[in-house]
Amino acid sequence: MAVPNEEHERSLVFAEIALEQIRALGQVASPRNFEIWYHYATGYKPALNQSINDTLANKGVLSEADLDHIYDTYVATSRIGERIDSLGSRVLDEVKQVLDMVNAAAGSATSYSESLADASQQLEHAKDGDALRAVIECLVEGAKEVELNNKKLEARLATSKQEIEQLQQNLETVRNESLTDPLTTLSNRKFFDAALAKGIAEAKEKNAPLSLLMADIDHFKSFNDKYGHLTGDQVLRLVALAVKQNVKGQDIAARYGGEEFVIALPNTALQSAITVADHIRRAVMTKELMKRSSGERLGRITISIGVAVLRPGDTAQLLIERADMSLYAAKRNGRNRVICEADPEADAPVAEAARVA
Repeated sequence: MAVPNEEHERSLVFAEIALEQIRALGQVASPRNFEIWYHYATGYKPALNQSINDTLANKGVLSEADLDHIYDTYVATSRIGERIDSLGSRVLDEVKQVLDMVNAAAGSATSYSESLADASQQLEHAKDGDALRAVIECLVEGAKEVELNNKKLEARLATSKQEIEQLQQNLETVRNESLTDPLTTLSNRKFFDAALAKGIAEAKEKNAPLSLLMADIDHFKSFNDKYGHLTGDQVLRLVALAVKQNVKGQDIAARYGGEEFVIALPNTALQSAITVADHIRRAVMTKELMKRSSGERLGRITISIGVAVLRPGDTAQLLIERADMSLYAAKRNGRNRVICEADPEADAPVAEAARVA
């Protein structure tokens, strides 16, 4: 009994350390934050600890965006991996059982073939009706046994087919979850990064345009602090809905982290992308937010959007940087607006843009 008690005590120590960290940094004691700090306390994920330590050393705080990134990168992905491993093991187990039955059926067929060969010899030497009847009865009995085994195998294969199809669906669901932001149901950054790289390659190959929008919710931190994280989550879902309603087909929309969203628009030139961006901005602005618990009207929210278009020789990083600079120009010039990289306002120095929240 010593080992379970030891494990119990150790888990409580980890939990206490996690809560102490949450208190010290003034964070919300949400399941996500507790899980992050519990992993930190155990030290079983060195990369997570390193990421937290580096962020605190550089910034002194962990923002919601930082926590989102840490959770998605080091915690959520391991859960997805465990679920995939579990489903994979079940598929392998199912296949093994089928193979065992196939092998058993093959052994039965081999045995029946031997019986046929033996019966053939007996028929050659059969001298009367009784001897013939005995051989025939033996063959009929063997045939019935083979037929029964085949029916069992057929039924088992049908069941296994259904189970494997269900497991494949489960795997696809897990895969989709690993590429989706759970709060907004938009794609997550992992999916977007891969999709953008693919989109850029295709645009260059076909000599087609590709535009990128980067959007950020105006004054989101102060809104979050004033009304709480649950209402903040409602804001994020509202913006995500406005994004979904204004993208279509091959457009790729994602939550990029915290209150920032990105939309890649393949086969879309700069002016058309600006139009899409303004539609999204207006859609957000027209939605009035209401606190669900009390029915209190909280007013309207706005977003700022930066727009850039793919240039020859661009990497994904260069394209993102120009869209990001345009976004900060929109923030700097009053928020609730769209600015593209071709606008004079987008040429502000990097250091100045970086100071705009």
